Amino acid sequence: MKKIEAIIKPFKLDEVKHALGEIGVEGMTVTEVKGFGRQKGHTEIYRGSEYTVDFLPKVKIEIVLSDALAQKALDVIVKSAKTGKIGDGKLFLLPVEEAYRIRTDERGEKAV
Repeated sequence: MKKIEAIIKPFKLDEVKHALGEIGVEGMTVTEVKGFGRQKGHTEIYRGSEYTVDFLPKVKIEIVLSDALAQKALDVIVKSAKTGKIGDGKLFLLPVEEAYRIRTDERGEKAV
């Protein structure tokens, strides 16, 4: 099993969710997060004063899925989240040793 962590622009969430649903991804966890990468934020002017916005709003998607579906899901996320502009986000692929469903005691891919 693999875990995908995707950090994307918030307005791309619905598009990514829909695209993942089309390939059979059944569940995900979504968290609103803030962060910055190479762009290091930006400056804005509010009531005549300039200030720096260091942390930009992003969305973090976490998905655990079978090895067979992982690469396809990565490709779909990249395609649907890409704008071609700075700050599009990052993807991380991690191994998952085991998964447990608390309610039924199922383990492995059945628990996902």
